[in-house]
Amino acid sequence: MNPAVRAHLPFALVMAIVAAGFVRIAQYHWREGSVLVAVALLVAALLRAVLSPEQAGLIVIRSRGVDILAYTAFGAMILFVALTITKGPL
Repeated sequence: MNPAVRAHLPFALVMAIVAAGFVRIAQYHWREGSVLVAVALLVAALLRAVLSPEQAGLIVIRSRGVDILAYTAFGAMILFVALTITKGPL
């Protein structure tokens, strides 16, 4: 496989999960969709932790530590909100 294409696979995986989340949100299953968006951010953090910057491709924004911290924090916050808001389908 072309190395340029391979470098975009982690980003494509994260975006596919986000797209699935947006589909669920559009279908009025906003809690499920929000959980999927949170999972996408946590997957991005995991990929950023285990892959080299060349392999991680477009999920590299800043230094490894900052990226992992930011992806994990945002993912955890979205997950917390999605799971603690009452009166809605899960």
